[in-house]
Order: sequence, then structure tokens, then C-alpha cells
Amino acid sequence: MTTTTQAPQVVPGSRAHSDGAGAFVPVQTRSERPHSTDPADFTVPTGREVNWKYTPVARLAPLFADEAGPHGVMSVTVTAPDGVEQRELTVGQAPRGEFFAPEDLPSAIAWQQEPVAPLLRIPAGIELDAPVIVELEGTGGLAHAHVVIEAMPNARGTVVLRHRGTATHAQNVEIIVRDGAHLEVVSVQQWNDDAIHLSAHQARVDKDATLRHIVVSFGGGIVRVNPSIELAGTGSEAEIFGLSYADAGQHLESQVYMHHKGAHTKGDVLYKGALQGEDARSVWIGDVLIGADATGTDSYEANRNLVLTDGARADSVPNLEIETGDIEGAGHASATGRFDDEQLFYLQARGIREDEARRLVVLGFLAEIVQKIGVAELRDELFEAIEAELAQGTTR
Repeated sequence: MTTTTQAPQVVPGSRAHSDGAGAFVPVQTRSERPHSTDPADFTVPTGREVNWKYTPVARLAPLFADEAGPHGVMSVTVTAPDGVEQRELTVGQAPRGEFFAPEDLPSAIAWQQEPVAPLLRIPAGIELDAPVIVELEGTGGLAHAHVVIEAMPNARGTVVLRHRGTATHAQNVEIIVRDGAHLEVVSVQQWNDDAIHLSAHQARVDKDATLRHIVVSFGGGIVRVNPSIELAGTGSEAEIFGLSYADAGQHLESQVYMHHKGAHTKGDVLYKGALQGEDARSVWIGDVLIGADATGTDSYEANRNLVLTDGARADSVPNLEIETGDIEGAGHASATGRFDDEQLFYLQARGIREDEARRLVVLGFLAEIVQKIGVAELRDELFEAIEAELAQGTTR
């Protein structure tokens, strides 16, 4: 018997049926994102990617081009107490790149365009009697940077990064906290309204070490500071705090990643933001990964936003991924809302004017983060900045 097989008729424009097997699956979790120091390994963001979907990418084009900016765009002044070691590290010179790996195009470009990276190192066993202050002043134009901050075993100290002026700035900050060290890093963004700042902070915390990381964003047209913290050593801890105050037309964003890798690690994440004015925008994305070996972990993340006027918008996306059931605890929370009418009523019922009552509510809401900063002068200055933002809001 002869069997004849006839190919099915092909209809123009039609596609073969697929049940989805082998189809492209986009990267969703933070741990799956590609990492590379080569910009060619990244595509130009379109805004559809999970890590760019909330960011106005159309305004970031200069930071997607692998081109060097002009010299002298950023002036840098470092004030450091005795004992702090300052050096310059070329690409491949330890500890630069010991664990840092860019996870997006602007970060990879900044890596390549910054052939020499300053190192701020607190020597082993040293406790600084004053903070290290790094003043960065932008004068306009494109600028790239890579900074390495290292606390050697059992060292203690604080490093403050202060950003002012204007620039289109891509920045990498590499933070290493060695065994038993205690390091506080505060990044303050008080840019002019036309500044654009994309910053990737990557930190590794070793055995019995502690990192307190604080991001404060008040100024800038687009400011996106993304801390990525790896609790690598047994007993390591991290406190990750953030404060933002978005005015009309500002976009202030942070994508936080806490990776519990070692056993008996502890993480606490709290970001708070206030928004006022038309098209004021804040974005917070919090990713926590408790790895398979992170037994005994205790982790919590929260984001709170206070919307002060119509036209403002806050996006808040907490995510939690757990790969072991042997943990102390894990949780997350998010809340966005307007003034609490009961609080205002309580204050007004005691003779406090409405504008003063609103001021007290906002100050009380944001004070929790400001008070965690270990530099008294900076705390006072930030309270004054909040007062100025409130006063500006009442005149609109």
C-alpha cells in the first residue's frame, strides 16, 4: 500500500500554533537580571522592561550613549578625618569590581567611561570621630562616576555623598563592609530642577558587619538611586532607609534590592516620601530575596507615601522571594494616602491653625527617617529643607 503525505495549506499572514513552550519569558525577579561591565551586552531601554517601566526613559537618552562627557562637569571636594585612606583605582585594581557588576546600560557605560575610581577606605579597627563628606557640584553637561567605599574589619564610620548643581550624571557607588565593621552611607540629592541623576549603589556586607544606607532626594528633574545590598556573611545586618520630597514635575525613584545570602542575617527597609504639585512623581520598588542558605533570616520592608496635592502620583511595588522555610520572619508593606483627617481635626480642636496642623503632620511623618541619620548637622539641615518645601507648597 502506498501512503501519500500532503503538507497543510499555508494561509498568507498566518502563524503556526504554539502552546507557549520555548516562548520568550521576560526577566521578572531582580536576581535574574543580567550583569555585565560591557555596554554592548545591554539594549537601549524602551520603557517596557520591568526595571524601566516606571521611569521616563525618553528623557534619559544622553545616558544611553557610550560616549565620554566633557571634563570639568563635576567638581569634587572630599573632607575626611585623619586615618581615612584615599587612593585611585584603575579598572581591575582591587577592590574595585570585587563584587560590583552593572545591571543596566547607564551603569555599564559609567563603568567603562570612568577609568580611574576614587577609593575611600576606613582602616581596620579605626573609629572615625567625624564623617567623611564628599561634595559633588555639577556645572552642566554629561558626567560619569565610579566610587568605591570600603570599611575594613571592625572599622566604624560614616560617609556622606552630597549632590548639588546640575548635570546629566550616571554614577556607580561600590560599598564593601568587611567582617565586624559598621558603616553608614548617606546619599543626599539636592540638585537643581533640570538635573538628571541615575545611580547604582551595590553593597556587600560580610560576617557580623552592619551597613546603614540612607537615600535623601529633594532636588532634580529625574533622580533614580537604586541600592542593591548583599548580606553575604553570617550575622550580617543592613538598615536601608529613604526619604524623598517630590515637587511639581519631579520624578524621584528608588529600586531597592536586599539579598539575604548568609545565615542569621537581618534586614530592615523603610522608605518614606511626600509629594506636592502637578505631575510630582515618586517610584519605589522593593525586592527582597531570602536565599536557600539564608537560614534564620529576619527581614522586613515598607514604603509609606503622603500625597499632599492633586496631580501627584506615587507608585509602590514591594516584592518578596523566599527560597528557604527556615527563617525567623519576613514581611513587606506599602501604603499611599492623603492627610489623615482625624489627625488634622485633633490638632485643630486644640487651637492649632489648619496650615500649622498640616505642617506638623508632614514633619512628624518624615522625621522618622531624618532622625536615623548619624550626622547632627545634616539632620538639622534636612529639617530646614523640609520646612522650605512646605513653605513653597503653600505659596503655589
